Amino acid sequence: MAGTSKVLEDFSDVYAPGPLALADWLIVAPVVWCILVGSVLLMLRKRTDVQPLIAIPALGVLALMTLGLLAHVVEGGTVTMTMGRWLPPFGISFTVDLLGAFFAATSSLVALAAGIYGRSDVDESGRRYGFYPFLMLIMAGILGAFLTGDIFNLYVWFEVLLISSFGLLVLGSERKQLDGAVKYAFLNLIATTLFLVATGYLYGLFGTLNMADIAIKASELRGTAPLMTLVTLYLLAFAMKAAAFPVNFWLPASYHTPRLVVSGLFAGLLTKVGVYALLRILGMLFPFERQELSFLIAIVAALTMILGVLGALAQNDIRRALGFLVISGIGVMLSGLALGSPAGLSGAILYAAHSMVVMTALYFAAGLGARLGGGFELSSAGGVYAQNAAMAGLTLMLFFSVAGLPPFSGLWPKIMLVKASLDVGAWWLAGSILVTGFLTTITVGRIWVLAYWRPAPDTGTAAAVSPLPVGATAALFGLVVITTAFGVWPEPVMALAQEAARGLLDPSAYVLSVFPAEASQ
Repeated sequence: MAGTSKVLEDFSDVYAPGPLALADWLIVAPVVWCILVGSVLLMLRKRTDVQPLIAIPALGVLALMTLGLLAHVVEGGTVTMTMGRWLPPFGISFTVDLLGAFFAATSSLVALAAGIYGRSDVDESGRRYGFYPFLMLIMAGILGAFLTGDIFNLYVWFEVLLISSFGLLVLGSERKQLDGAVKYAFLNLIATTLFLVATGYLYGLFGTLNMADIAIKASELRGTAPLMTLVTLYLLAFAMKAAAFPVNFWLPASYHTPRLVVSGLFAGLLTKVGVYALLRILGMLFPFERQELSFLIAIVAALTMILGVLGALAQNDIRRALGFLVISGIGVMLSGLALGSPAGLSGAILYAAHSMVVMTALYFAAGLGARLGGGFELSSAGGVYAQNAAMAGLTLMLFFSVAGLPPFSGLWPKIMLVKASLDVGAWWLAGSILVTGFLTTITVGRIWVLAYWRPAPDTGTAAAVSPLPVGATAALFGLVVITTAFGVWPEPVMALAQEAARGLLDPSAYVLSVFPAEASQ
């Protein structure tokens, strides 16, 4: 067992004592389900008409599974499942606490919306080249990262989602897509290499990759092992994955090139996996080292926020502007990690969940708006409101939400983070969050005025009113309902975020879930 040096004479000590409860299988069921459905869809690659009929209900089942897992964790606390009946640290564990379950449920709802939206956004060629199989496999990687209790498997799931994201990025094989994919791949491969090097270094120091085991041993090795070097490597690797300043230039160079549904999925989910890894490793496993790096993380957070939104303000292409807003949001989340307090971590978790929904929805809205307004260029777009006031209204609600204006979901985490910053005297960090919100309001206001409110340019011919796809509009509407519900009834979600933050700061429940024998000592 972890933390012991005795020679095992009775190997029955390292076997799981009995079968798992049926509900505990929900820990691995979402990942297995994604891989199974993705494999079936791959075999039906040429049946492009059948793929959405299988994938969309399957994504609905996935959402129910993860919501069931979230309810199971809320009711019973952290749960663990160990592969092959070998107890940790010998066996590989899936360990799900409130943070992992919350992110898994939110990301599954976003994936369901993406599956519905993709039916009209991805043509037959895109389906033939694997949109739905890649969608299921990227969800396997994302959910695996949120649910694993082992750092090497966290690396493996990162690889799964990275490979799937390459496939989604080049659907269509256009020149600009290949150019964006090269930039995306180059920076992400560097980050992945750093992640692997740090993980090898960690194994050399700790002799284990189980997160609960590391949480126990970190305090024993502190002062004798170079943990600051290790944590700095992880910080750099995950900051690149999350697109934090100054290693964020790959994101605006690539996110505007793929299909809108792919951009929305990437903007909502991929960078949040990097944020999740930072919260898990720096926030839970190495809190003392995070404290030592807190000022550096706070500076990176402030620069990411401000420079991100200034980049958005300078763009003429709506998709590029949204890419920079994704970066700006990452800075807001990093500010919570830098603070490290219960309120700061709660704000970061809540903002990450809000950003998953809103950034995906904003890309969906941009795609529908481009159908009505003539494209993504602000210099030539216009007339969206005149053609479809309802769709323009949904987009305006999303603009309010991303700017942190009431009564939508972006308001509450920003209030929590500003208050947490002022509580510790970091007025400049609080000011950065407020200034970012103000500049974001100007940015989305500029997009609204030019692309939505302004009349369509006079081309000499009467503009035809384009009907919007019902499924895509329904997907957008569903995400707007979620962000509005977050905003007007925030208490349940705030309670989840606060409890998840407490779990990071005090991982005893996480450790006892993995090593139940520790409870009797």
